[in-house]
Amino acid sequence: MLLQSTFIQSPLHQHVSLSSTSSHPFSIPFGFRGSTLVRTITMHNHPVITCSISQVHSYGTVDYERRPPVKWNSVYKKISMMENPELGSATVLNQYENDGKRLTKWELCRIVKELRKFKRYKLALEVYEWMNNRGDRFRMSTSDTAIQLDLIAKVRGISNAEDYFLNLPDTLMDKRTYGALLNAYVHGRVREKAESLLDKMRSKGYATHPLPFNVMMTLYMNLKHYDKVDSLISEMMEKKIPLDIYSYNIWLSCRGSLGSVEKMEQVFEQMKLNRTINPNWTTFSTMATMYLKLGLLGKAEECLKNVESRITGRDRIPYHYLISLYGGIGNKEEVHRVWNIYKSVFPNIPNLGYHAVISSLARLDDIEGAEKIFDDWLSIKTTYDPRIVNILMSYYVKKGFLENAEALFKQMVEMGGKPNSSTWEILAEGHIRERRISEALSCLKEATSAERSKNWKPKPANMTSLLKLCEQEADTASREVVVGILRQMGCFEDEAYMSYIPISNRVPNGEELLAEKGKIDNDDDSNISDGAEMLLNQLQGSL
Repeated sequence: MLLQSTFIQSPLHQHVSLSSTSSHPFSIPFGFRGSTLVRTITMHNHPVITCSISQVHSYGTVDYERRPPVKWNSVYKKISMMENPELGSATVLNQYENDGKRLTKWELCRIVKELRKFKRYKLALEVYEWMNNRGDRFRMSTSDTAIQLDLIAKVRGISNAEDYFLNLPDTLMDKRTYGALLNAYVHGRVREKAESLLDKMRSKGYATHPLPFNVMMTLYMNLKHYDKVDSLISEMMEKKIPLDIYSYNIWLSCRGSLGSVEKMEQVFEQMKLNRTINPNWTTFSTMATMYLKLGLLGKAEECLKNVESRITGRDRIPYHYLISLYGGIGNKEEVHRVWNIYKSVFPNIPNLGYHAVISSLARLDDIEGAEKIFDDWLSIKTTYDPRIVNILMSYYVKKGFLENAEALFKQMVEMGGKPNSSTWEILAEGHIRERRISEALSCLKEATSAERSKNWKPKPANMTSLLKLCEQEADTASREVVVGILRQMGCFEDEAYMSYIPISNRVPNGEELLAEKGKIDNDDDSNISDGAEMLLNQLQGSL
């Protein structure tokens, strides 16, 4: 049970105000754990079994926006808002202590928690390294070690995390550090190493609770190995390892992903029979997503009512899913209603919230509503998130209003926004639709060098259309540029991706590609996750 509390915390356990909440669903306070306990609290006439919580500090769902600032918070802001992040966290920490002030380990770990919550992993790792250089002041626990391993995996890659793990002294090798390495493998989809490590955890007696099984099941869900999910569930039952709320929600998603409404509902009924488990908002949003995918809109809408009734504390994430799923159902009135409730509950809405509502309204063809909320966002934004702009730009392009998309793009740049790869590709798509080959290629070249373009690949549908246009215009030079872009972005190494690109003859490096089989839309601005993806985000998003 201790590993569970130190390894992961997410809205799946947000029954009461004892669980951690944030604008991102996860924050894993590895380093904040003393002894643990389980509390049962009654809310709304229902017993609620909470997850393990610390006796030292519980990080409740307090509205931090209304709390008076504390010392750690001021230091956190200085680190997170540095004009030049390359200077590193140590610069701020050294300056603070040079001014005659001292930070406690709890305060430093709290800063790490916030940095991780907003995915500032490099800065968070630098805080721990600063503490490591002051070993006489700060004693590192296995929980601290686990969180450092996790940060190293995210910042420097899995191989560096492995080296860190292998060099740990025996006193710091326990279920927490093993669990952190397992999560790194799962997050990187390194299946064989993850399976081998889980076997080692079994042999050491570290797999006697649900967490490592839940983490492993997320990998199998990601890889669509649904039979292996069932196998792990069976193992847990045979070994009398109790299924927790995570286990049931993953199992529900697995059954729904297989297209079996009956089996998914059987899992739900079994879940209700377990008196230690209360279905939470994630349970019902998972089921709503599956019903939506299967076209059972009535059942999906019924589940969404259950989602809303189970929102507790200061958690924004359920509102994002409600808005998105109501958009998927096609219920514009409910999108607006939930959005208005959301605004009334929270004085500040994060970019993710605006992304959810603008995307849903655009999907429902309520462009006036989407534009109005976009203007509201412009008036209060703290950062210019290109993903929000991309929603409207994509809508304009698909409706044939390229001029509108270009005007919005120009406005973004003038206001200091940085286009991402998808922004440039949206413009390229508009030019492709108007048969402007050179303009489309110019935008795609910009996309390959945009910030964070390393993991971007152009949509196969766009590249297919552009290649066909080059063929129709007998423009072999432009065709070779398209092939070069595909090669530059590593598309040729992705056989599944390339099977959708119709290149009829041999390309310069001699690779023979399959004919087009269909259309893949890999737009990174897509707003609705399926049930499996939602659970994967919640279990891994901030690990």
